[in-house]
Order: sequence, then C-alpha cells, then structure tokens
Amino acid sequence: MTPHLARPVIDTHVIVRDGDKMLFSQRGGPYGHGRWHMPSGKLDQGESLSAGAARELLEETGLTVDPDHLSLVHIVHHHQDNTIQRIGFFFLATEWNGEPVNREPAKCLALEWFSVHELPHDIIEYPNEGLTGYLNGDGGLTEHG
Repeated sequence: MTPHLARPVIDTHVIVRDGDKMLFSQRGGPYGHGRWHMPSGKLDQGESLSAGAARELLEETGLTVDPDHLSLVHIVHHHQDNTIQRIGFFFLATEWNGEPVNREPAKCLALEWFSVHELPHDIIEYPNEGLTGYLNGDGGLTEHG
C-alpha cells in the first residue's frame, strides 16, 4: 500500500520589528475576521521562502525588504483540520524601506504598531504560535493543532 503523502500549504509570515514595536494586520476576510496577525501569505510555485515573505510583505503593507535581510526565526506545523496542514515559516524584518500602508483593504481592516510588551490579546492562534516561539527563543519548531 502506498502511503498518502502530506501536501501542506506553505505560508510565510513576517514579524516586522522596530525596537520594541511590532507591526500587526487586522483581518478583514472571513478567516479570523477582526483578529490580529503578522503580514503573511502563501508561497507561490517556484518561489524561495524569503522571496515569498518579501513579496507578501510588499503586497500587504507596501514595505520593501531585501529577502537576504530576512531572518528565519520560527516554523509552525499547523493542523488546520483533518484535511489541511500548513507549514508556516516566520521571518524577522528589522530593515525595510517605506512606511506601512494598508494595500489590501478588502482583506485587512487595519495595520497597527504594538509594543512587544502590550501585544493585542486576540491574535489568531496559528500565527501566535510562531510569534510566541520567536519571542521565547524556544528552538525553532512548534507543532500546533
């Protein structure tokens, strides 16, 4: 019998950090509506992880970052349900060009800076796992769900 191979969705998340401030996006779509997360999206076919993260950041916020200046800080293997798995690669951006602008108002209600000491209480669970792993410096991998 041939085993069924997992076909996870590959996501990139960018933790944009300026000192003790971090940039968050408030979801406007049906998934997590009104809740917070970091700029993120799905990796395109043939795209490197860091290039995908930089592209998603630009598409959502207008911030331009050199993919070589992104640091991989955490990975989350997320079981969304019985049929969908996601692998999220969380990158840290501390250098970029531009000012954040909501470039996807149909999907995003707001972009806001929060202090790392006063993060929003309603971060979506999956991205929160990656953020918490990064902030705790706990070794790089979280399995969730």
